[in-house]
Amino acid sequence: MQVTVSELLVRYLQRLGVEVVFGMPGAHVLPIYDRLYDAPIRTVLVKHEQGAAFMAGGYARVSHRVAACIATAGPGATNLVTGIANAYAERQPVLALTGETPTYIFGKGGLQESSGEGGAIDQAALFAGITRYRKLIERTDYLGQVLNQATRALLGPEPGPVLLSVPYNVQKEKVAASVLDGLHFPRAATAARPIGDDSVQALAALLRGADCPVIVAGYGCIRAGARPLVARLAERLGIGVATSLKGKGAVAEDSPLALGCLGVTSDGAAYRFLVEHADLVLFLGAGYNERTSYLWDERLLAGKRVVQIDHDAAQLGKVYRPDLTIHGDIADVLTRLLALPAGDDAALAEARLTRLKAYRRAAHGARVACRQAAGGGMDGDARFHLIRHFYAGLAARFPRDALIFDDNIVFAQSFLRVSHANHYFPNGGISSLGHAIPAAIGARLHVREGAVFAILGDGGFQMCCMELMTAVNYGMPLNVVVINNGTMGLIRKNQFQLYQQRYLDCDFVNPDFALLAASFGIRHHRLDSEAAIDALFATADLENAINLIEIPLDKHAFPSYLSGR
Repeated sequence: MQVTVSELLVRYLQRLGVEVVFGMPGAHVLPIYDRLYDAPIRTVLVKHEQGAAFMAGGYARVSHRVAACIATAGPGATNLVTGIANAYAERQPVLALTGETPTYIFGKGGLQESSGEGGAIDQAALFAGITRYRKLIERTDYLGQVLNQATRALLGPEPGPVLLSVPYNVQKEKVAASVLDGLHFPRAATAARPIGDDSVQALAALLRGADCPVIVAGYGCIRAGARPLVARLAERLGIGVATSLKGKGAVAEDSPLALGCLGVTSDGAAYRFLVEHADLVLFLGAGYNERTSYLWDERLLAGKRVVQIDHDAAQLGKVYRPDLTIHGDIADVLTRLLALPAGDDAALAEARLTRLKAYRRAAHGARVACRQAAGGGMDGDARFHLIRHFYAGLAARFPRDALIFDDNIVFAQSFLRVSHANHYFPNGGISSLGHAIPAAIGARLHVREGAVFAILGDGGFQMCCMELMTAVNYGMPLNVVVINNGTMGLIRKNQFQLYQQRYLDCDFVNPDFALLAASFGIRHHRLDSEAAIDALFATADLENAINLIEIPLDKHAFPSYLSGR
């Protein structure tokens, strides 16, 4: 049976389990769009192709499945670049389909041509550094091999985005439908080598022999589905747990064993405990990047034994030299560790927990004193009281099943307590402004119940606010929280701290957010008091409506940490 290439590509999407394609039609991809018309795949029309890539990334983030976006040749494809770069950094399986001019006019200067011939931009080369695989498909005789390579990149042990660029005339050519029968779907990722019993025994001995071990849990714990196992290990051995920013919620942050979040923008509690008390640090699926390591502060690991468990071999010993490494699935390692005989674990856990509680009481007292003095970091600064109160209300109102996409991570790192049943998605990757709204929309299409929040500053909001109309067009409930301070806050902070208050291109004028919400046909809430915040969480429909929530902030109020640039 013969089908067109465009029909085969749509069938390929179905084989991959793709349920939604985010994008914008253009002349060079209309054959694919025409075949999507009768397919059981939903299409979502975005306002900008960058939004399509971010939406696909958000969908992949919560579904752990392949997501797809589509754009026409030339500007359509180039507009995808930032979102695909973010998917690459986040290792998200996003398939980008783009069109191209017909092959018979390559090099002649066709409209939107991006073949790389005759001075045209080279579309495939543009994506070379931000995809696991990319191909300009100029012929059909190797289409099966191309789709196999794409499948390996999307579903392999280290997934990432794929670009397939298909010229207009190739989309219309006929191929055998049986091409798809030759697809090789990779098996579930496994460790590069079996995890030996000796490694698990050595880990158990180190954890029991340490005076004050600390777990640093990263996103790898969440990705591996190991959250309950991390909690069980911490409880069984009385180990305090700090998290990376992306690992927030790896253990419930209201747990007596939770130390909080590591990072230059956090309240510092986890950092101080590590520096002052820990003698062993167990990294579970956590990278040691600039933020987590406080710009690679040597005091964090000085004089400590270090253990690292990660499914990604490239992370093992990447920045520091561990005393023990285990390359494997975190859930598997912890399951085997917890299956070992308990011995005197109960007494050990009680002693460690007593010390940890004493430290937490002292740390809390220090924070209260700092707040009363209205000095110190963000936690003691009265200018942030509305944001602090908002995050407290969010955690109380939604103890479970909330999805929180956050571009303005500085405040959440200190103020948001993530439960083990909520999902916090900071803007990691390449930290692009304008990410939260489209990513949350993508997630909303997979998770139909519960509350979804997109939190961002007013600068980032103006980069992507038109995607709110995408949510309106498709009736997708969403809460967009805008911190309104009329400035690019972190730029102003750096210009204040490092550039003698020579402010340039950081301040701007915002629209009237109430009128803007009215023009979108959505609800607006201005949270200019703690009473207004309490009323929002008590009365507003935050699960079934689209809300634009505005929190005013003094533009001169910014965190005191130094980024060094």
